[in-house]
Amino acid sequence: MAELTFSEALNQAIKEEMRRDESVFIMGESIRGGIYGVTGGLSQEFDERVIDTPLSENGFMGAAVGAAAVGMRPIVQSLSSFMWVAMDQIVSQAAKMRYMFGGQVNLPIVYRCGLNYGNNLAAHHTDRPYSMYMNMPGLKIVIPTSPADAKGLLKTAIRDNDPVMFFEDNNLAGVRGEVPDDEYTIPFGKAEVKREGSDVTVVALAGMVRRVLSVADALAEEDISVEVVDPRTIVPLDKQTILDSVEKTGRLVVVDPAHKSCSVASEISAMVSQEGFWTLQAPIQRVASLDCHLPFSPALEKLVLPDEEKVTEAIYAVLE
Repeated sequence: MAELTFSEALNQAIKEEMRRDESVFIMGESIRGGIYGVTGGLSQEFDERVIDTPLSENGFMGAAVGAAAVGMRPIVQSLSSFMWVAMDQIVSQAAKMRYMFGGQVNLPIVYRCGLNYGNNLAAHHTDRPYSMYMNMPGLKIVIPTSPADAKGLLKTAIRDNDPVMFFEDNNLAGVRGEVPDDEYTIPFGKAEVKREGSDVTVVALAGMVRRVLSVADALAEEDISVEVVDPRTIVPLDKQTILDSVEKTGRLVVVDPAHKSCSVASEISAMVSQEGFWTLQAPIQRVASLDCHLPFSPALEKLVLPDEEKVTEAIYAVLE
């Protein structure tokens, strides 16, 4: 096992897959210099397969569709907040083309989508839009939360023949963790129980996993046993692991940094209400961002986002 940062693990995954398969290439803004960490050293080793693009998401995200359709395996790097201008290419083309062509074309595209929030970057740079893409058939959606998961899931995404939205929480970029030295991949649709517990299930997404684990450590001193489940992928979603956990604990809190309305937290809550209702001993609690844009003010931004205090209050609520 090697100890790597989240960004180093992603870098390692990309290098290994580009060495393994010459059809894999990466493109995005300012990536040849590796200023974002993840792409460091790629241009020196792979040269023409590392492409700096103009500031035109609509253009290069659409180019990825064409490249994938003729046998290439593009990795496209951008920030989640900059992808809106490419929605037609992602939703009308990437998500639908295989279906519209009767399965005659594969679209092995990985859209690496950076998530920025909690760092006073204001509304134009802080979107967490994975739940919007969850509503569109044809896209697989991945949200890793540890270095090992980041590497294993990215390798799986690059090898997949469908378009994958790979959301990277940039708050985790410097987080360190053990990563296996041997070749490995992590299958989609397989959640991980990050911490075993018996009193309450907390399903957490993105950077909230680390915060929930911190809350679980603190509540253990009060003899409250919290089970923490990380879905890892939301399309496909591992419903059974969540349902099994709720059956054991009887209580569910879902923590999601995205806006509360129509969120992944909402979908998971609805699924458990429908398929696991009789195991519940208390109403489900959702802890998510308020339905407003993130303000520039640090004091106001804190009020919008979920945090340890709000998670703790929700756990207390389901235990009453």
